[in-house]
Amino acid sequence: MNERKVRVRFAPSPTGPLHIGGVRTALYNYLFAKQNGGDLIFRIEDTDSNRFVPGAEEYILESFRWLGIKFDEGVTFGGDCGPYRQSERRDIYKKYVKVLLDSGKAYMAFDTPEELDAKRAEIENFQYDASTRMSMRNSLALTAREVDELVASGHQYVVRFKVEPGEKVVVNDLIRGLVTIDSSILDDKVLYKSADELPTYHLANIVDDHLMNISHVIRGEEWLPSAPLHVLLYRAFGWEDTMPQFAHLSLLLKPEGNGKLSKRDGDRLGFPVFPLEWHDPKSGAISSGFRESGYEPEAVINFLALLGWNPGDDVEMMSMNDLIAKFDLSKCSKAGARFDYKKMIWFNHEYILQKDDADIAAAFMPVVQSHGVDADMSLLTKIVSLMKGRVNFVHELWDACSFYFIAPTEYDEKTAKKRWKEDSAQKMSELAALLEGLDDFSIENQDKAVHEWIESKGYGMGEIMNAFRLALVGEGKGPQMFDISGLIGKEETLARLRRAIAVLG
Repeated sequence: MNERKVRVRFAPSPTGPLHIGGVRTALYNYLFAKQNGGDLIFRIEDTDSNRFVPGAEEYILESFRWLGIKFDEGVTFGGDCGPYRQSERRDIYKKYVKVLLDSGKAYMAFDTPEELDAKRAEIENFQYDASTRMSMRNSLALTAREVDELVASGHQYVVRFKVEPGEKVVVNDLIRGLVTIDSSILDDKVLYKSADELPTYHLANIVDDHLMNISHVIRGEEWLPSAPLHVLLYRAFGWEDTMPQFAHLSLLLKPEGNGKLSKRDGDRLGFPVFPLEWHDPKSGAISSGFRESGYEPEAVINFLALLGWNPGDDVEMMSMNDLIAKFDLSKCSKAGARFDYKKMIWFNHEYILQKDDADIAAAFMPVVQSHGVDADMSLLTKIVSLMKGRVNFVHELWDACSFYFIAPTEYDEKTAKKRWKEDSAQKMSELAALLEGLDDFSIENQDKAVHEWIESKGYGMGEIMNAFRLALVGEGKGPQMFDISGLIGKEETLARLRRAIAVLG
């Protein structure tokens, strides 16, 4: 067989917000496609009309725009294999349902939900398969005339795939190796429902993957049980030569490692599991998102890439281009990956450190303005340069450095008790006089003049600087003192010193 062009797809259902596990699946598809000069197709699986949620599709697309995962083809992107929304492909699926029915590889089943429930009550662990199908109401057990009459009367039916027992079905998984299943354990899955004239996931995906020339199917571990059925469907259509290679990714596990990661875990431990904030159109409930929680998209991508894949070296910080160059499906883990949200926060901190100060300042500006401060961008950039190493998120900068913009109106009691001595007021008055006399109020000149004064007076450096910090900041935090006084300026520095002297005595 000739070497095929790599074509992979990500095919979410518009049933709600995109889980972070789905983002990782899309990311791995993207990395694999880009590394191999291939295409990534965006397909929408909306065959379950009952579960459709307004706004979900646009939410998914916006998530990928924010994360920087780009699609080459699909819904909203165009391409030669459309339509890419499954609800718009009804006639295509009907054609292939007919192919299976005409070849005897599938059959029509007219069993009502009540009849199926009765059979489940009658037979323990009931399964609709070769051992039970002839006792059910379907086109295999009924006469052609009975089938025609049921269809003519408008009786709803499903089309089931006819699984022949006793066959060895081999799935060659790029992550898990050869997986062999006996077809006898498989049931006759529903492929099509007459009620809405739509296929189920199983048929729609096989037909779409074939017609869209998909070369590799990279998806979550939860779809592994479906793989043998999909192999049988490819055989039934005679498409063995174009069957894609499968790769089933490990699950994302709770931070404790015991079970699949869920929204409840995020709510319980205070981290998001969705890329963007989600507003449920039915309940009105709001779920947090990585973007609105202050995470950098590059940090999310870097963190997710390493959940279930390891490049084989000790490098942790990797750009999208680095990830594309290094990604290897064979190095994906079979075992579940624990969602270490504290590591996620570490990644965010590291990406904030790497990011340009002006970019961080631009992101911080709305936070500053929300507190009624009209800040100068040049000043804000200087402050960010000094303070960004102290935070994990841009929004945390306000608590870390609000003293640059707003003078303290009260003083931390614990710090004052420890740092403001009986003679601090007198020494701060001396310091104020010294600073007032400086014509050059640059950071360097303040540093030189104050250090010479402390030395000439025989004062302790700590006692002066600690009281100075309390006066300017209101508590014992912040960068070097002259980085503070130099940025707030001479007039503000003196005003804060004099107010602290008056209040603290």
